[in-house]
Amino acid sequence: MREAIYVFSGQGAQAVGMGKDLVEASSAAAIVLEKADRVLGWSVRDVCFEGPVEKLTSSKYCQPAIYTMSAACLAAFNERYDDIRPVAVGGLSLGELTALCAAGVFEFESGLKLVAKRGELMDEACRATSGSMASVLGASVDIVKEICGECDIDVANYNSPGQIVISGEKSRVADAVKMLKERGIRKVIPLRVAGAFHSRLMADAAAEFAETLKEVELKRPAVPVTQNVTGGFVEDVEEIRVNLAKQVSSSVLWEDCVRAMVERTEATKLVEFGPGEVLTRLVRRTVAHVSTHNINSAENLRSFE
Repeated sequence: MREAIYVFSGQGAQAVGMGKDLVEASSAAAIVLEKADRVLGWSVRDVCFEGPVEKLTSSKYCQPAIYTMSAACLAAFNERYDDIRPVAVGGLSLGELTALCAAGVFEFESGLKLVAKRGELMDEACRATSGSMASVLGASVDIVKEICGECDIDVANYNSPGQIVISGEKSRVADAVKMLKERGIRKVIPLRVAGAFHSRLMADAAAEFAETLKEVELKRPAVPVTQNVTGGFVEDVEEIRVNLAKQVSSSVLWEDCVRAMVERTEATKLVEFGPGEVLTRLVRRTVAHVSTHNINSAENLRSFE
């Protein structure tokens, strides 16, 4: 039995048409989408394949769509490569819920209901606040944290060495962008997002999501799983529950998660499931010696080996 680390895409990786050829080529993937349509009462297939892009970008639709498509990619992979097993799993932001599903913490359908509620709550928080985010490239962590403190905003993501995302009230993020550039940081890129994810502006959404999570049965992970809030492995079910709620308004320690998975397992192969290649690029910047692969289309499923 061969081994690999499995990671799962987060919000922002979506694209109209994502996974269409994979679902057409894999009966296992198609079954996942059929389940999702029954649970949600709207067609994930239509939103993923036809959009429009404005609908697919909304957290209410985007989060269930990416969760479902990532699970479909995993199902297609398992159908074709039954001699490979995960030795650790993790996901970026939304992708953490897909990772927990893959680790057996909850069934696909239960996870999908959680994701749908999470997306709705985050959409509500976006409408109730005026937030934005920006990606900071090539800056030291200390400088970014210092300026975030001065501007009263938050660090949303520690993605990889040299890539940090900041988040908060729109005018304050604009101030931080200006200050970072004045400090010689050339690449500070405002992001096209609906609000200030992983910041204090999501506090109400995090609190309401915590209430939702109280009603959900969680199981101990069957595969070691990392969580964004701690940047490391978590086994205790109640800690997993608390961290899932905190994650909505807390920093995503993705670089730490990647390092933890590689160091604990000594794995040399990592597979990203879901649309895009965001995690693959981040992993390459963090642990260059690990072989990375994407599973998000029929072509790269076939060319995995």
